[in-house]
Amino acid sequence: MIKKKSKSILFLIAVMLWAGLAQAQESANTSGGDASGSGGTVAYSIGQVIYTNNTGSSGSIAQGVQHAYEIFTVDFMEAELNISLTAFPNPSTDNLTLQISDYNNENLSYQLFDMQGKQLSNGQVTALQTQINMKSLPAATYFINVVNQKNKKFQSFKIIKN
Repeated sequence: MIKKKSKSILFLIAVMLWAGLAQAQESANTSGGDASGSGGTVAYSIGQVIYTNNTGSSGSIAQGVQHAYEIFTVDFMEAELNISLTAFPNPSTDNLTLQISDYNNENLSYQLFDMQGKQLSNGQVTALQTQINMKSLPAATYFINVVNQKNKKFQSFKIIKN
């Protein structure tokens, strides 16, 4: 009886040691999930970057998912806007003035936002001074973005309305 028990214990220890040495799949994924449809279900992973190389006498193979990694540069010239903007009076009560020095008919526009990021108004900047009506707005803090024709932000202002 003792001999049978010791064989069982030895067998159990051997199985546990073997299970500890067994290797499972390894994956560091950025995302994944399960997709199901009328044809069945499949598990998928995105961003698996771990792979192993196996080499033998007839060659080698890389297991896993590999994505091509290419680096290239695109050169472009971007025209600089050599103008300066000011917004006054700040704090404002009724009207805000955007003043542009050296205005050269750039295609500029402004966007007025509240603190939650909701756009309240917008308009074109067409002269050295552009008036923005703020009479109907409640007393609060606002942001004005001045953007160029490519909708690229040129300058931002934090405006306080009393």
